[in-house]
Amino acid sequence: MHATVHLTQHPEADALLGRSPLAALTGMLLDQQVPMEWAFAGPYTIARRMGVDDLDAHDIAAADPEKFAALLSEKPAVHRYPGSMAERVQQLCRYLVEHYDGDAEAVWRDVPTGRELFGRLNALPGFGRQKAQIFLALLGKRYGVRPEGWREAAGDYGQEGAHRSVADITGPESLAKVRAFKQEAKAAAKAAKAAKAAKAAAG
Repeated sequence: MHATVHLTQHPEADALLGRSPLAALTGMLLDQQVPMEWAFAGPYTIARRMGVDDLDAHDIAAADPEKFAALLSEKPAVHRYPGSMAERVQQLCRYLVEHYDGDAEAVWRDVPTGRELFGRLNALPGFGRQKAQIFLALLGKRYGVRPEGWREAAGDYGQEGAHRSVADITGPESLAKVRAFKQEAKAAAKAAKAAKAAKAAAG
């Protein structure tokens, strides 16, 4: 796998994401409750602290949990919740070792349909429906992984010209648009929740 991506606005971190399937998967796993750039820079930070050029699922799966959590917790921390995310990264790597012999790219290599690829991604530890759809869109839009029906399987995140997720980031300008979309969606959800609560109180 080799792609040019601009997910972190950090050249070395983006270079790792562009050539390492496991780094890309790990970045997606970390992408919650922290800014997107922070999450996707995490794999580069982990690799650097482990003293390696790339992440290895076998090594991470076999690592001592306390030591691995400490590695993610070093300042600056890899995530807002480094301990719990260290556990999730190890769970992901153990799953890859068990089901794909540690080869992250095997999750999507030669998969014939978007529907099947979505099923594989959705089965990964730490990946729910939304995360699986976003990563499917990321694979299609940025990595050229486009099995039949991939846009449909990715749902709204597969739309061409959208600015909904990390799959749509090509540089600083698109990053700003995606961030604005996320903020608007969050505000709308908050307003809907408040309206529902007010209705219930009045009812």
